[in-house]
Amino acid sequence: MRPYPVRFQPHFKHRVWGGRALEQYRYQLPHGRIGEGWMIADHTNGTSTAANGKLKGRGLGDIRERFGKKWLGAKGAASPNGRFPLLVKLLDCSDNLSVQVHPGDDYEGLAEGELGKTEMWYVLSAKPGSRIIYGLQDGITRESFTAAVAEDRILGITKSVDAKAGDSFYIPAGTVHALGSGVLVLEIQQNSDTTYRLFDYNRPGLDGNPRELHLEDSLKVISFGECGAVYLPASETSPNQWFTLAYSPYFVVEKGISSGAWDNCTNPDSFTILIGCEGSGTLEWTEGTLPVKPADCYLLPAPLGNYCLHGSMTLLRVFLP
Repeated sequence: MRPYPVRFQPHFKHRVWGGRALEQYRYQLPHGRIGEGWMIADHTNGTSTAANGKLKGRGLGDIRERFGKKWLGAKGAASPNGRFPLLVKLLDCSDNLSVQVHPGDDYEGLAEGELGKTEMWYVLSAKPGSRIIYGLQDGITRESFTAAVAEDRILGITKSVDAKAGDSFYIPAGTVHALGSGVLVLEIQQNSDTTYRLFDYNRPGLDGNPRELHLEDSLKVISFGECGAVYLPASETSPNQWFTLAYSPYFVVEKGISSGAWDNCTNPDSFTILIGCEGSGTLEWTEGTLPVKPADCYLLPAPLGNYCLHGSMTLLRVFLP
């Protein structure tokens, strides 16, 4: 089969902090509070399925097994756990997420086959007063952090900012972080579903019972001191140029604003993921043309080659370093 851009149907997740905002992207949501759309996913806890072309209806794991290195590139097919290396999500934060932390790949408490979780966020929209936590204040030690948790004042020792559309945050494993209510974000991360909660506003879960906290695991993985988190406020970028938002050992995320026709090319060593953020246009390659709208996620196989973006739209481009 000749490679083509594959668009995916997301796998939706109920979350106590979720809402219905993802309906604005034309998706038919299950009933209830939907907090996450797993847009490109190949995990035991959820997989996305192809929504176009000859592979329509096939899960990403099936596509990975069928084409492997031919489509994903040498880097894309070399994930430590044998799965697709990244997980792309849409998060609808109708309420505050828990204050949390993720482990790195080397944490011995990880479940078998699970990776660590370094991630980044791109804010699609934010209500006035919405805030994002992205680390601890300077000088916080393990001892002072433990005291703050015990005294229920963890929010007072974190770094946070008002969120605005276009902001981005790089969150390495070990960073204490949280998304506040009223934000809608794109999340690009390692393919992991491991979260350790530190504080959850003393609220019940969807089942009516208090949600579990993971203080012991959290203290083992938190990076005290400089954690490497990066906050980039929204800024103007030149049309038809890629601007790097995050460069990590696990992924590269770039932002671009197309104007007219913009020629690009895939990297033969890695797949490319294109995500529509704002505006609309088309994605054209040798054998066809596809529409690009906000929240559309396309997987471009490594050997696709030349492609052209037409229209006026803001996009994210993701690939492996």
